Amino acid sequence: MTKLSVNVNKIALLRNSRDIGIPSVIAAARACVDAGAAGITVHPRPDQRHIRPADVHELAEMLTVEFNIEGNPFAEAAGSYPGFLAIVRQVKPDQCTLVPDTPGQLTSDHGWDLSQDVERLRPVLAELADLGVRVSLFMDAEIEQIDRAGELGPDRIELYTEPYARAFLQGDVEAEFARFAAAAARAQQLHLGVNAGHDLNLHNLGHFCMIPGILEVSIGHALVADALHMGFAVAVKAYLEALSGQDD
Repeated sequence: MTKLSVNVNKIALLRNSRDIGIPSVIAAARACVDAGAAGITVHPRPDQRHIRPADVHELAEMLTVEFNIEGNPFAEAAGSYPGFLAIVRQVKPDQCTLVPDTPGQLTSDHGWDLSQDVERLRPVLAELADLGVRVSLFMDAEIEQIDRAGELGPDRIELYTEPYARAFLQGDVEAEFARFAAAAARAQQLHLGVNAGHDLNLHNLGHFCMIPGILEVSIGHALVADALHMGFAVAVKAYLEALSGQDD
């Protein structure tokens, strides 16, 4: 079954709106793990609008499941932010998902363009491999880019699924589903593991995971929104049920 990694950024975003330490990122992560989540994801951005470096270290100390840190490897130190790779070097997470976001970007909204970025990424992948960290590249569902990823040689890719989610919402999903299925199949032919994430939710998740071989989905915004109504334990279990093969 596809594994669920819960992104807790939105918990930190809410906490940061007041200076009293609630809601607790650690408590939310623990609730997700206790309910069956196989991993926790964070994206520590330089502006620290949600997850902060201190959160990353606290989570690393308490987690008994996979820890996935995502972000731009070229994000440099700024103020109290030590730089993305500095955080990864200190924590050595199970997985590092490299994302080409910019400092002013509201959310991740595209994959790597490996016609331009491959040589910049090559030494980063080598360093992370030396640290024993599994590397995943955030990628669009484009065969040409997947082929370039195969040449670069990360452990996995994470398919950026917002186009699929938008098509699902509009009721015209099959063309996008076929495109993502083809991208996943091509990645697997190139011996790349396949993760997925962005705008997946309880309504579209079961259908998406009919694509064979999706190893892991990273879900934050929708799951946290559902948890406001359901509670974390119920929400996580609902997502795990969706991943079990049911198609809503």
